[in-house]
Amino acid sequence: MASEEELFANIDALLAEEPQLPPPAERARLREAAGITQARLAQALKSTVQTVKNYENGRSEPKSPRLEAYQRLLKGWAAKYPAHGTPATPVAPVAPAAAPVEAPATPERPARPAARPTTSRRPAAKKATKPAVDPRFPHGPLAVLDGDGSAYGVDGIVLDCPATTVVELVEWTLRESGLGAPKLNRYGKDSDPLIVLTAAAAVKLGLPERLEGHEQRRSLRLPEDHPVVKQVLKAKWQLTQRGFGPWARIYRKAQGRERQCVQLAILSWDALDERSWPGVSEMESADIARVLGVYAQRVITPRGSTAVSGLELMTALRPPTKPERDEETGNWVSAYNPGSLGTEPMDPAPPEATAEHPVVVQSGWTGGFLKEEAYQWVRSVDSLSDEECMMPFAVGLDLNTAFLAAAARLVVGLSAPDHFHAPKFNPKIPGSWLVDLSHIELDPRLPSPFTPDGSRPTGPAWYQTHTVAYAQELGYDVHPIEAYLRRETGAYLDPWHDRLKNAYVDTLADLGITKDLDDRAFLAAMEQHKQVDPALAAVLAAIKATVKGGVGKLRERPQGKHYKEGERWPALQRPTWRPDIRAAVISKARVNMHRKLNNMAKMTGLFPLAVLSDCVVYPSPGASPLDFLPYAASGKPQPGGFRLGSTPGLAKLEGVQPMLWAVELMEKGLNPARHIKGGDAVLEDGE
Repeated sequence: MASEEELFANIDALLAEEPQLPPPAERARLREAAGITQARLAQALKSTVQTVKNYENGRSEPKSPRLEAYQRLLKGWAAKYPAHGTPATPVAPVAPAAAPVEAPATPERPARPAARPTTSRRPAAKKATKPAVDPRFPHGPLAVLDGDGSAYGVDGIVLDCPATTVVELVEWTLRESGLGAPKLNRYGKDSDPLIVLTAAAAVKLGLPERLEGHEQRRSLRLPEDHPVVKQVLKAKWQLTQRGFGPWARIYRKAQGRERQCVQLAILSWDALDERSWPGVSEMESADIARVLGVYAQRVITPRGSTAVSGLELMTALRPPTKPERDEETGNWVSAYNPGSLGTEPMDPAPPEATAEHPVVVQSGWTGGFLKEEAYQWVRSVDSLSDEECMMPFAVGLDLNTAFLAAAARLVVGLSAPDHFHAPKFNPKIPGSWLVDLSHIELDPRLPSPFTPDGSRPTGPAWYQTHTVAYAQELGYDVHPIEAYLRRETGAYLDPWHDRLKNAYVDTLADLGITKDLDDRAFLAAMEQHKQVDPALAAVLAAIKATVKGGVGKLRERPQGKHYKEGERWPALQRPTWRPDIRAAVISKARVNMHRKLNNMAKMTGLFPLAVLSDCVVYPSPGASPLDFLPYAASGKPQPGGFRLGSTPGLAKLEGVQPMLWAVELMEKGLNPARHIKGGDAVLEDGE
């Protein structure tokens, strides 16, 4: 006779088994008996109609937590609608409260060990309004695929993906997943669905867990004879010119209006750069989906690095063409969309190009180049007063997304440049001007507004319109020697600025940093915001990287050791290869910085120690910006100087260090603005 322990062990073993579902045909019978459609059941299970069909024809089985929800539903139906000849089983009285067709609103998988804490908890801060769901893309813009076939989407949705090859994954994504995003402009294109592969998913699909080689991993590609590449091509799919790398695009030519394209991102191939997406690649799949989903909803579905996404966003918001009816034939044709950059690449003026550009090499140009770059300036230690040296602290201020603030209402050229000799300066015309600003003498305790290193110009040089206009603003006459100007102009970056500004402000608000905070509360909230929700903090970092990277991509240099000077490189084939627009953004940002530095000197008598791009360091009597920023008697910030706040162009605290630390760095020729966040360890590295 069996012992009590043996019987209980057998029962425990049964309880530990996977929940058993009725046969596929019985599942379909029960659903039909209940009068529930497959679409309604799919909605309740946070799944797709095709997945429900798969459950009912035996092609696939649900996984936890959907498995338990589906089993509970089927048991409830079986009690109400028994098979012919089977007596009905009474339903427990607690069942009605469970609403049989409903599944958990946000199913969660069993917890797994994580490399760092997951970030599923939502902050208590006010949420931005979500856009309406497009019925063509019910499951959002993207999904993160795990090795067990679970595809994690936005808002907690988990889809079952039966694919075991890349080709099957592409076809499932396009036909069954319900993934994608609507166009951002009426003349634009819908965003292609993005599937992010974990390391386990990549291996399951036949891909190597990591790419190995001597180049940076982000520039590595699968060889053309790799089995997966062969499978893709054999199935009549195509890869873009960049091949099968960390961000692989797999497509077929569009059939009419229907695009057939899927974007893949492989996490273990460093698709998500740690600098732009801090900590994201180490998160759980559901949290990765949340981070990328928020970014996709507020910015754009990622199509590569944040720099690539920044550039793609410009085109998505200002499509190059629009449909127009031909007056002669009455047919619809593709026409230029006013305000855009068009479809054809445009060569820059020689001074706007880079030294290796064909325009420069083939013409033998020796007339110099635009040097509109962000500040990298350190004040001379000899110019420090005793009073400044006795200040106890050096306080760093960082301007929020300074390049984004500069892009607001920025008029840029839309047409090709025309060459002019001895033109009269006009601050409203975007372009490049050869002018001598060396006669302008400014306070040596401030950087020159005309050069990136802050030194005084030594003779004629090329400047973007905003730089020359600022010389006029300071009260000096300017007499250009020659210029390259554009006749057609427009605020091309305005929609790009507006979307990224809203994304930045909304994400900060979700982290508890709102416009209505006073300066003390703002500083306190900024000190803690990364701990409030690491996932949203990563979104914020990605938005900032999108701004800087997008501006940088406007003048992408040639890459690869095999490039030869004078050859055209791939980036030149884009209409968005526009170094003049990049120069306009940076020129305006640098001028904005100098204007604030100048106003601060007039209002407070304070001069900076160093500037690095959008960060400035001041000597301070206290460890807070509140100890030196100018305020009116009413307590409101004085206009014209640096102001604290959460919107682009306003400032936040970058770091605080002892004044002695800053002076020692300056004596060694190092920039305190670069290191003020890092502390004494940075000084040791410098030594």
